[in-house]
Amino acid sequence: MHDGATIAGHRLTGRTRVSEVGTWSDAVSPEGALSGVLRFDTRAVSGPEARERLVAAVTADRRLSHSGMSALLPVADLVTARGEVWLITTRRAMPTVADLLAGSATAPDGRRPDAGSVGTILVETAQALLAVHAAGLAHGALHPGTVVIGEDGSAMLAERGLLEALRGEPASPQRDIAAWAALARGLSANWAHGDAAALFDRAATAASTDGLGAARDTLLAGRDVLPAGFTTRERLVETLHVWAAADVRTSPPPPTPDTGEIVTLLHVPTEGVASSGGPGRTAPPPAGDDVMMRFGPGVPTETTAAQIWRSGRDQMATLQAQEGVDGPRPRSRRRRRKTAWAGTLLLAILITVVILWLRQSPGLGVAVEKVDVRAPKKTVRCDGTANFAGVVTTNGGSGAIRFVWLRSDGEKLPEQEQIVRSGTTSVDLPLHWHVTGQGAFKGTATLRVLSPTTTGQPIQDKASFSYEC
Repeated sequence: MHDGATIAGHRLTGRTRVSEVGTWSDAVSPEGALSGVLRFDTRAVSGPEARERLVAAVTADRRLSHSGMSALLPVADLVTARGEVWLITTRRAMPTVADLLAGSATAPDGRRPDAGSVGTILVETAQALLAVHAAGLAHGALHPGTVVIGEDGSAMLAERGLLEALRGEPASPQRDIAAWAALARGLSANWAHGDAAALFDRAATAASTDGLGAARDTLLAGRDVLPAGFTTRERLVETLHVWAAADVRTSPPPPTPDTGEIVTLLHVPTEGVASSGGPGRTAPPPAGDDVMMRFGPGVPTETTAAQIWRSGRDQMATLQAQEGVDGPRPRSRRRRRKTAWAGTLLLAILITVVILWLRQSPGLGVAVEKVDVRAPKKTVRCDGTANFAGVVTTNGGSGAIRFVWLRSDGEKLPEQEQIVRSGTTSVDLPLHWHVTGQGAFKGTATLRVLSPTTTGQPIQDKASFSYEC
């Protein structure tokens, strides 16, 4: 099954699945963390235009991730070797919601996702799509097979823009909204009933009529009908453990290149290389470059004050140019007075706006002040889960908190980011540690906040639990 083969240092484990754009494989990174590798269908990437669109799509995703968006499956690199093109992600691309749907078809109720799991998936995917659309982009292929469930139960969008890039088919937010509504109805039919199912159907209708923001708000307003404790994603994480322990059939593994000559596609020189934006435009700079970016169609890169001053200057330059060509135009005394009065008023407005802008202070950035971790007091029994409550106290600012959970059993968990809105001073960062086997065991979990902190250094706290079987 090609178990042990490597792509750019990522060792394939042999577990694979087929998607619309190629074949995914579970892998382990050179640092020992779980990762994902996607081998694109060779025919789909045979043309230079398709590859250029693919590079543009992957670069846009990396920029979104670097800006603090954690709801996209994070991309490490896009490489090529012997005509094959491979996408490498820093988190595993399995299981998807489609995998869990297939696995839960015959599972008892206690072993399948519940209505709370559906609520989590729908809220997180709606919020992710809103951020993607705000950036002037679209997903283009949203369905259960492109929503990945992370180790902590979080929902991540995979393959954003890839199908559009390979086929050259335009994607749109409207198609994403329709796909999200279909996802909501499908999950409701499989994993929910009663009031919860009615809530998801209302959210799907709200999405179709008023957009994803209204759908998200509908879900949040109706959260009382969901199972208690669903925000910790406990049932979803338990389902992940069941899926991981099952003897899941895999698809035929992709062939691996028989040479170490692997070239990245994300850091090639951009001069003279056309992007998917059309002839004459250059490809975007590679992710990680020190560039100032703003997302969204038509969003200017100037400050508000600079726009106002430039607008006034351009208008004056245009008038002066017209007078230079056509010569001074005769005006009545009354018109000159009106023009002078209007000019004085415009100048006063410009000065007022600039003063107000200068007085505005930038928003407060988030900084973690304290970390508190609590472990279950009761002994965890056979095949049980230790649910750790990790709470960080912040200064109330907005931004992204970067953190990692460390386990005493040596299991390496990936670093994560949590987006925090302004005004929030307490953030929950839970950990669900599943333990199996006979014997006694004492486990310690440490929540380490890497950045940003009030001290400028990582801060942490830890707690322990006991396991007996």
